[in-house]
Amino acid sequence: MSASDSRPTLALAIGDPAGISPELTAKVIALPEVRQAAKVIVIGDRRVFDEGARIAAVQEKPEAFVDLGNLDPASIQRGVASREGGASALTNYRKALSMVSEGQAQAVCFTPFNKQAMRLAHPHYDDEIRFTATEIGFDGTATEFNILEGLWNARVTSHIPLKDVSAALSGAAIVEALELTTHALAAAGFNPPRVGVAALNPHAGDGGNFGREEIDVIEPAVRAARAKGLPADGPYPADTVFVRAKAGQFDAVLTMYHDQGQIAMKLLGFDRGVTLLGGFPFPICTPAHGTAYDIAGQGKANVGAARAALLLAAKMAAVATRH
Repeated sequence: MSASDSRPTLALAIGDPAGISPELTAKVIALPEVRQAAKVIVIGDRRVFDEGARIAAVQEKPEAFVDLGNLDPASIQRGVASREGGASALTNYRKALSMVSEGQAQAVCFTPFNKQAMRLAHPHYDDEIRFTATEIGFDGTATEFNILEGLWNARVTSHIPLKDVSAALSGAAIVEALELTTHALAAAGFNPPRVGVAALNPHAGDGGNFGREEIDVIEPAVRAARAKGLPADGPYPADTVFVRAKAGQFDAVLTMYHDQGQIAMKLLGFDRGVTLLGGFPFPICTPAHGTAYDIAGQGKANVGAARAALLLAAKMAAVATRH
């Protein structure tokens, strides 16, 4: 990158090789708007990328490539999770994280992983958040945000059984989630951000008739957050808060559990959604969809979510650079 090149640098790890990740990688780095927004360094095996480019009928070459030589695509059965595929994706991701830690890039992106393949390669693999924290030695709090264009979704609890959600809610957890959400929105350029808080029970508990979590936990937490200067409003019934947000009243909705927000967000635009791992010292973005084994190798992969992921990472990296 020349001295006059002000674009941020993104480290893009090729995800699971048995799915659509190789062709998505080739498609997204060829987009003019992505090339204009950032310098993208692709990380993985060049043979995997070249096979993805062939499938996607993409001629453009990466601006930069770190060839790890870690996987012969001929050794992978398309549409099947494998230890070899998971190991290559993890190696690519580790390298991307290390490049940011060493100052060679300002943000990390990756095309979709397959969790079964990751666990075959790394039996203790839980999810990207825990793996990332371990890899970079991060002991703070991180969380997952789902983003569709200008609308964000954060959550207080995530991958736990629904029957355990109520017991897992606390005022401290809600305030902490609101702090993380506010900081992430500010890092993405929202000034000031606006966050709507979802209730847990139908009709926001209906004054206690359908549950007291709103009265005993959520409302006091919202008041405490506002007293700290956080832009929280609610709780609103979960079946209307996204209607308010879609109409422009909020930039983000904080939901109490995983599917409370995921269903709404994916209905709004499954093929354009982005997952941001927020709370880490640098942005980490990926498409919200999975590896799509059923269409892998057919050249049908929709690049919309990967495009949005890279553009968000570039924007956040640029905002951080300015500050």
